[in-house]
Amino acid sequence: MLVRDPAEGPPTMTDPHPMAATAPSPPHVSLPRRLLGMLRTMRPHQWVKNLFVVAPVVFAKQLTHPQVIKGGISALVVFCLLASAVYTLNDLVDVDADRVHPVKRRRPIASGVVSVPLAKAMVAGLLALALAGAALAPPAFAAVALSYFLLNVAYSFRLKNVAYVDVGCIATGFVFRVLAGGYATSTPVSGYMIACTAALALFLGFGKRMHEIGSANATKQRAALQRYSPGVLLAAMAVTGLASVVTYIAYAHDEHTRAFFRSADGLENWLWLTSLHPLIGVLRFVQLTRTRTTAESPTQEMLRDTPFMLNLAMWIIEVVVIVYRIRPT
Repeated sequence: MLVRDPAEGPPTMTDPHPMAATAPSPPHVSLPRRLLGMLRTMRPHQWVKNLFVVAPVVFAKQLTHPQVIKGGISALVVFCLLASAVYTLNDLVDVDADRVHPVKRRRPIASGVVSVPLAKAMVAGLLALALAGAALAPPAFAAVALSYFLLNVAYSFRLKNVAYVDVGCIATGFVFRVLAGGYATSTPVSGYMIACTAALALFLGFGKRMHEIGSANATKQRAALQRYSPGVLLAAMAVTGLASVVTYIAYAHDEHTRAFFRSADGLENWLWLTSLHPLIGVLRFVQLTRTRTTAESPTQEMLRDTPFMLNLAMWIIEVVVIVYRIRPT
């Protein structure tokens, strides 16, 4: 079983069958398999979260400016590299716990496909590339990018073991993404965007914890999960989910927003028509959290779920059409 003194850092193993957590030693791992394992460890499917970096550009009506787009894409690449460094670091820290998890034991580091020394080299390489890219951007962007990484280092080694604070760290990471996008492109970031991002990220984080405590391996995977209350999590999901939708609706109806998006010929802003999609997305995520109990993560299931992704795609298309006044020719 897992035992952990909060002052001692990540969990340690005291299983009566110690081989359950022993690093696998496959006789041979082919180069293609190892390379694929390295790519899986970087979690490219999770890079979609970094689209929050370009959100300020979209809502500032700057997508038609090549220089702004270039800055946004550069910032996006930096955060993808940073995120992959963080994912690799987190897998290194969690390797012992992952080896006793029914799903996570298949992760490349836990399974031995990617060795621990190689994973450490990956963290160093990804971080070096990210910081080199950040150094070419405005200083404020570089400061936020570095803060994002340091926050995640603290999360991996300590804060992930503090109930509720861990979810706050996740939400702060999303806010950092939005701020970084604004600094990289010299685009103003509204208070509405910060508030909506924070509420939505908290909602997703609480949903993930709700899913995890329902797992039979919850206490083995993370000691902090024992300190979560299902009732409190359910209430937190309700409050933050509602807050994210209400904040978006308030932004769409705000007089400044309506004036900013109103066309030169006086046509009204119809952004409020897109408000239904955030509500559908929140409700669908709640359903995934409650029904996909065997999945590794509800956020991963969200990205694989056809109804959720269709709703997201429709929202993106509608926002772009409305904000940029795209009409058929």
